[in-house]
Amino acid sequence: MKQDIIINATTSETRIALLENDVLVELHVERPENERMVGNIYKGVIRKVMPGISAAFIDIGWTRDAFLHFSDIGGGNELLKEDGENQIDRDSSSNANRKRWSPSDLKVGKELLVQVVKEPIGRKGPRVTSHVSLPGRGIVLVINDSFIGVSRKITNYREKRRLKAIVSKFKPDGFGIIIRTLAEEKSDLELEADLKGLVKNWRKCEQRINNLKGPGLVHRDASLASSTIRDLFSPDVTSLIVDSRKIYNEIVSYVNDVAPNLTDRVQLYREKTPVFDKYNVESEIEKCLSRKIWLTGGGYLYFDQTEALIAIDVNSGRFAGKKDHEENSLKVNLAAAREISRQLRLRDIGGLIVIDFIDLLEESNRRKVFDEMRHALRMDRARWDIAPIGPFGLMEMTRQRIRPSLLYTFRETCPNCNGSGLVSSMETVVTTVERWIKRFTSRTRERRLVLTLNPAVRAFLTGGVYSRIARIMWANKVFISIETDEELKIDQFKAFSPKLNREVTDEYMDGSVQRNG
Repeated sequence: MKQDIIINATTSETRIALLENDVLVELHVERPENERMVGNIYKGVIRKVMPGISAAFIDIGWTRDAFLHFSDIGGGNELLKEDGENQIDRDSSSNANRKRWSPSDLKVGKELLVQVVKEPIGRKGPRVTSHVSLPGRGIVLVINDSFIGVSRKITNYREKRRLKAIVSKFKPDGFGIIIRTLAEEKSDLELEADLKGLVKNWRKCEQRINNLKGPGLVHRDASLASSTIRDLFSPDVTSLIVDSRKIYNEIVSYVNDVAPNLTDRVQLYREKTPVFDKYNVESEIEKCLSRKIWLTGGGYLYFDQTEALIAIDVNSGRFAGKKDHEENSLKVNLAAAREISRQLRLRDIGGLIVIDFIDLLEESNRRKVFDEMRHALRMDRARWDIAPIGPFGLMEMTRQRIRPSLLYTFRETCPNCNGSGLVSSMETVVTTVERWIKRFTSRTRERRLVLTLNPAVRAFLTGGVYSRIARIMWANKVFISIETDEELKIDQFKAFSPKLNREVTDEYMDGSVQRNG
């Protein structure tokens, strides 16, 4: 499979695109005002322990407390005041006599070391773990542990045994080691140099821990560009193209040190056409922000993201196959499974996902869709789990959520609908205003009023052969002057009483509408 990494850098953001066979499958964005936290290590202070939800809240010196679930406690990390890869094969025999600690050891005011595993999302603070590690290119250094693990993606048994034998010769006491996929076929010297560099970084972290008088940052993980090169730039990548000379020089310097055989694959983009336009990345980004995604052949998908889950609906649309309905539905579902797996990676969607495929009558066909979905997800670096299509035609799956999805990086909640996607209809707004006028005239007996409305509402009230505002004035025996204010939302208005010479909107509001601002 052909893989390419494209990096576009501006003063306001850095975007990194991963292409597989010239198709965009992953996009990562970093902005100065919203730097990523995953991988950062903090010295924290336990602020609250809540056994009822199996969690503790940790002050890490950030704006919101971090969330530490009891399942993320242990692994050899110890309370400071006392005494990377997700799938690995561990040699845990050396851990038998190692002291562990449990949730019962958590006491308010105690200090402990934590590492961010999930970005803050919405009102939630970052999620942390006490399993602290430092990732290198070929090795992950696990703090206060002693096991040696090898990535399950290394399938050659002899290679696994060779790597374990090499690492066990120079593994320092008090550290565990995870051998990453990129360590495959690396020499003794390369692995040893990687490990020594990680141990050196950890010694610096220990100094910061001792110097910190309270909660605070101990170690900041590499920038988005650097971590991407560390984790993704392997011999499988055909080219790495970057349009920033500064980042290009940084990447070349790093690659020269860790993988000099890959240096010639790093290219500085010099053309006038924007690099994301050149490789059709920009158009794919716009598509992935859309609720509707078209499939080859005419079918389409709907993506609806909510707080609780993500719902994906598969529709046949304009697809018209030459075979019977069952075969046609199977073709659309198989195409949808492939596109959904790509969109999950591209949009960085995590949490609970429910997919409503087109109904299939035959169990063998439902199984084909399930197998296709599993096969399509094999390249996904996030952890995922998937269930077969159930009796109601729904497929349920979960995907690891590390950061907010791409949609929330490029989009903000609509101030008019507050994220619902719906706003009050014009008829509803006019009816609400008319109720307010009736309430006002019945209580005050005033016969003059000045209304300030959104221009669209004014046009709706005054347009047509039979003006709505004329009927409202006749029914309520009041003369109304209308002014406009483009700053007002559709469902907002202001009312001014000439008699009292002041605004009276709130005095006769029943709470069903908002005032301006």
